[in-house]
Amino acid sequence: MVSCLKIISSNIIRPSAIIVVSAHWEEDRPTITSGENPALIYDYSGFPKESYEIRYPCPGAPYLARSIAEHLDKAGIDAGLDEARGFDHGLFVPLKILFPEADIPCVQLSLIKSLDPTEHIQLGRALQDLGDQSMLLVGSGFSFHNMRAFMKPDTDDAKAMNTSFEGWLLDTCSNRRLAEHERTQKLVEWESAPFARYCHPREEHLLPLHVCYGFAASACTNSYQLQILNKNSSMYLWESESIHPDPEDVARVAHQTDAALPASDLERSQVINQTFNIPAAVQSP
Repeated sequence: MVSCLKIISSNIIRPSAIIVVSAHWEEDRPTITSGENPALIYDYSGFPKESYEIRYPCPGAPYLARSIAEHLDKAGIDAGLDEARGFDHGLFVPLKILFPEADIPCVQLSLIKSLDPTEHIQLGRALQDLGDQSMLLVGSGFSFHNMRAFMKPDTDDAKAMNTSFEGWLLDTCSNRRLAEHERTQKLVEWESAPFARYCHPREEHLLPLHVCYGFAASACTNSYQLQILNKNSSMYLWESESIHPDPEDVARVAHQTDAALPASDLERSQVINQTFNIPAAVQSP
């Protein structure tokens, strides 16, 4: 994971601000951190003391939080601001690897407790015309998140189920032959993927990817396959040249989902769907 994120960091534009959608924060409505200097939340237990001494003193971005809330409101999505909440490990673990200087303003955006895939795709779409075209959107989850499976022997059946879902996810996110209404439908109906509920007994670690896709509305630019705790997993990167929805696909998706896709100019915007699991956190520099 660390080496993969370092490769990504060396190949993307340095952002002016970062939005992180973390699998570790759910609210009744999408909520954005709006404090000027959020503290860190060590929302895990049972790890070496070093994992509770990680520091990532990046500034918050109240101005960006307000802008996100306004854009969500314009899209008909009720949103809230939380000035008191800190940054959980869904933010500070990947960003400590991607941008160790901790000098880029950041906000966190929560998931919605409904865990509805369509709502999370629409959440990403509502952010498409934020205006800051050098920002970075990071979906911080995990493409495989069955904690019981991590603790059991890695049998041939378990490997086959893991591999089958990863193959489906890779094709869904990267296959350029798919029209965007088809890609959207596959992500909405992700439970129909092979062994979906084996890989995600609960979908909170998958849904940050839906937000990223909603924002990008295209096949990913690059994909990265890796192993974490002997499980196949993947990361997906969308960069500027791919974030230009085809007008006909926009119309079809909007018709199917009753959600319009703003056709704004996103020449320098970029989005990562970043995956990790907390046992890797202790490897952070």
